[in-house]
Amino acid sequence: MAPSTALWSFALVVGLLTLTPGLDTALILRTSALGRRRRAWGVVLGIQTGTLLWGTLTSVGVTALLTASHLAYETLRWAGAAYLVWTGLRMLRATFGGGSAPEAAAPDARPPADTAGGGWRQGTLTNLLNPKMGAFYVALLPQFIPPGSNHFTMGLLLTSVHIVLGLAWSGVLIACARALRGWLSRPGARRLLDRVTGTVVAAFGIRLALGD
Repeated sequence: MAPSTALWSFALVVGLLTLTPGLDTALILRTSALGRRRRAWGVVLGIQTGTLLWGTLTSVGVTALLTASHLAYETLRWAGAAYLVWTGLRMLRATFGGGSAPEAAAPDARPPADTAGGGWRQGTLTNLLNPKMGAFYVALLPQFIPPGSNHFTMGLLLTSVHIVLGLAWSGVLIACARALRGWLSRPGARRLLDRVTGTVVAAFGIRLALGD
């Protein structure tokens, strides 16, 4: 497989995966829809930071340890599951208390400010605590590295393609969410958004804990 063919093939695969709604989509949409644009872009950059780290570690062979070491994988899996379930339940609990859940996505009890730094920490932590990201890269990335090419360089190039596609799609999501801000100014609509997002986040955590 030629390098150019590998890049286009990989872009097609990860592009389809990027468009598939999931945890990242839910977090980006909610943060942006609540009017926190800087924090939303921080979440996006955090997610892509995690992607870069997974791709880099895969390129040097470190994440293969997750598939070789059952203890390492299980430890990361349970930590990620606990974090996601805790975050989702906090969001749900706040909405049944009579309001939306502006504080639930943050690791402390204070409402998060509209800062890129806070969003970056949230996005990075969510991504890195998902061992399936590491397993995904271990299984997929080597399949698109042409024989004879530099494994590390080509791995980072492929990871960069994934990041660019992720950034582009995140920009679309943020723009769409901002278009709904008028509707989301209603308390009932914000509670609905928080309940949907909290359910999605908690469900991902439960799914991760069950190993599905």
